[in-house]
Amino acid sequence: MPEKTAQTRTIAVDMVARVEGEGALRVTVKDETVQDVELRIFEPPRFFEAFLRGRHYEEVPDIVARICGICPIAYQMSAVHALEQIFGLRVEGALRDLRRLIYCGEWIESHALHVYLLQAPDFLGYDSAIAMAKDHAAVVPRGLRLKKAGNAIMTLLGGRSVHPVSVKVGGFSRVPLRRELEGLKDELLWARDAAVDTVRWVADFEYPDFAPDYNYVALRHPDEYPLNEGQIVASTVLQISATEFEQHFVEHQVAYSNALHCTVQGSPYLVGPLARLNLNHDHLTPLAKQVLTDRRIALPLRNPFHGIIARSVEILYALEESLRLIERYETPPLAALPVAVRSGTGMACTEAPRGILYHRYEVDGDGVVRDAKIVPPTSQNQFRIEQDLRLFMPRLLHLPDKEAALACERVIRCYDPCISCATHFLNLDIRRESST
Repeated sequence: MPEKTAQTRTIAVDMVARVEGEGALRVTVKDETVQDVELRIFEPPRFFEAFLRGRHYEEVPDIVARICGICPIAYQMSAVHALEQIFGLRVEGALRDLRRLIYCGEWIESHALHVYLLQAPDFLGYDSAIAMAKDHAAVVPRGLRLKKAGNAIMTLLGGRSVHPVSVKVGGFSRVPLRRELEGLKDELLWARDAAVDTVRWVADFEYPDFAPDYNYVALRHPDEYPLNEGQIVASTVLQISATEFEQHFVEHQVAYSNALHCTVQGSPYLVGPLARLNLNHDHLTPLAKQVLTDRRIALPLRNPFHGIIARSVEILYALEESLRLIERYETPPLAALPVAVRSGTGMACTEAPRGILYHRYEVDGDGVVRDAKIVPPTSQNQFRIEQDLRLFMPRLLHLPDKEAALACERVIRCYDPCISCATHFLNLDIRRESST
């Protein structure tokens, strides 16, 4: 509720809709100049790293899947890769393809949810996807069906789409028969065409003129668009393995947030679809490249609002990649490689829908986890979001507080923050101060 004094003016918005989790934003303005921006993630700490200590390594994939209902595969994949590094396992062939396929399913369902239900209403002037559906009756069902196609992949390979249960160290608890995967093809072919229409649709949105100077960070693989593997690269000079992550990326606590801020070489950076696309567009499929060319979308994209374009392109890529993987699939003789337990420390980084996700585990000779560290993408983007709000706020100061608050929410939604992963959005508090 608005509150006024002789010196300050404060506006509080109880909840920002269409983001995952709960938090707050406080902006302090003095003499029409932005003094401070604080993205306050106040949801209680979730203690997953502590929960993992003392648990057997076989329990880890099922535990970390509970961190997020939208991107559980990312948590499982970073975990199993790190543990396999300790045990000297290298998953190749059809099992590697299945991991890549289930990750594609997660990208499809997560990106479709954000593009159609969370961010598109901002560009079309609606408060929600439900309100948007009244005037765009064909659009919302298209988004829901796309999401369902991604969920179908996750359900088949993971046992269920929310908190899947079949991913394990060395492979899966069960692998599908070829005919089971082929049963997905008709729907994925429909979804591929719908994804092309999605890129064309979002390309016609009207975007604010805003292009901060970003340091993009993503995985980079020599042969493929990155999902499970690759070196960590940045638009600045950086190319490292996941084992070197903590030597370059530093987390620190700020007093107003339960999520840690993360910097690289002392500065904020951006992870997620925009960074991935800009650093890996040469690995897109010919169709995805052609759609970008047809819509005259030039890379790199430097506007955070173009994140919706990047996500749409990645939906298309993930569907084409899914069809390619299904086409060459032969059921492997073993659902999982045998594990020879040994002590050690393993680190891995994979590409969650919202950006790179780092895991480190220390395991003893009985396979019991003695230490765990998890760095989710939203906490990595948190510092960059604050920097962008600081840059964007001056163009909002002439607006009434309520309109300025809504505009700030739209900026934040560009990053598709998963606050439940980072620990959860959003009350907005704008404090206006005067020196007189």
